[in-house]
Amino acid sequence: MTSAVRPRTQQERREATIGRILDATVAALGEVGYTATTIAEVCSRSGVSSGGVFRHFPTRLDLMVAAADEVRKRQFEKYREGLARLGVIDRSYESVLASLQLVRSACRAPINAAWYELLGAARTDPALRERLEPLAARYHAEIAEFAAALPVAARFDPQVFTTIVFSIVHMLDGEAMSAVVHPQPDQEDLRLEQIARALTGVAPRRGAEHEPGK
Repeated sequence: MTSAVRPRTQQERREATIGRILDATVAALGEVGYTATTIAEVCSRSGVSSGGVFRHFPTRLDLMVAAADEVRKRQFEKYREGLARLGVIDRSYESVLASLQLVRSACRAPINAAWYELLGAARTDPALRERLEPLAARYHAEIAEFAAALPVAARFDPQVFTTIVFSIVHMLDGEAMSAVVHPQPDQEDLRLEQIARALTGVAPRRGAEHEPGK
């Protein structure tokens, strides 16, 4: 005997529709860019009418800000999942390197391209910049709080460690953008290795493979 499928509630239908709209918006931002992520583009991708989109997001600006916040939430979820897969996290070089690799993956994740698009657009769009400022502040505060809980943070003054963390994040953001047109995997891998060594106090590696002429 099969049980009857419970009809979705109005709230569940609403949340599902919003989810489809945000999925479509984040994907469009990453794939076709900020300017081309029009309401029509979102409607086409999500299967939701323009009236349906505006019912939940009164303006395109509201939708863009909601998409930015969705990226924030998804990035933290993915990073936590990544740490959980790593198992025990300690102050060792291996743990710190693995954590840094997760940060790089987050910076290069397709959904993060949506965040980059919005930041780029905010440079010349005062209204978007004003709306993103508090969201970015919240995002950065959460990054700092999350990083402070990592075991390696105990080796540093809290303020210094926060500065180190954001220096790494900004560097890997720039690396992600540069790698689109000029990937340098050897330098990129060595970069994370050296940062992990600096954070853990492990002496820099000076193997023959990194010596000139070798």
